[in-house]
Amino acid sequence: MIRRTFLAALAATSLVLASGAWAASPDNTLILETSKGKVTIELRPDLAPKHVAQIKTLVGQHFYDGIIFHRVIEGFMAQTGDPTGTGMGGSKLPDIPAEFSKAHFGRGTVGMARAQDPNSANSQFFIMFADGSFLDGQYTVWGEVTDGMDIVDKINRGEPPANPDKIVKARLASDPN
Repeated sequence: MIRRTFLAALAATSLVLASGAWAASPDNTLILETSKGKVTIELRPDLAPKHVAQIKTLVGQHFYDGIIFHRVIEGFMAQTGDPTGTGMGGSKLPDIPAEFSKAHFGRGTVGMARAQDPNSANSQFFIMFADGSFLDGQYTVWGEVTDGMDIVDKINRGEPPANPDKIVKARLASDPN
């Protein structure tokens, strides 16, 4: 009985890992309700477990609710996560050590913003509009937009935008509220 249960669990785990179904888990699906519409992001704890844990903690604290996209550069990326809206702020949580990987910064990739120190990421993140291979191995990839890139494309441009868009509400798909 125990052996059969173990083998069934092992088979299920292998299927999950082989199919990448970890990303489809509601616990690893972030929903950003923005002023332009809904964006769904699959979290990548396999690439950046500490960054994903920090994002989940901040989402659980409603930290991102109401925060603007303060740096939006055409053909590059849309950045958010700063409660001051200046690009200089962060959360009260400690900074996160870098979790660089071989993941490519392509369109829809979500990465963690940081200062010059690679271990200075905290709450700010960005979503790529286009290829950003020059960021590969230099910034932490922690997610991928799976639905709503058309919404991201509509975010008002500027540093900061004259009329900034915002995250109305951020939540995990596993959170019914």
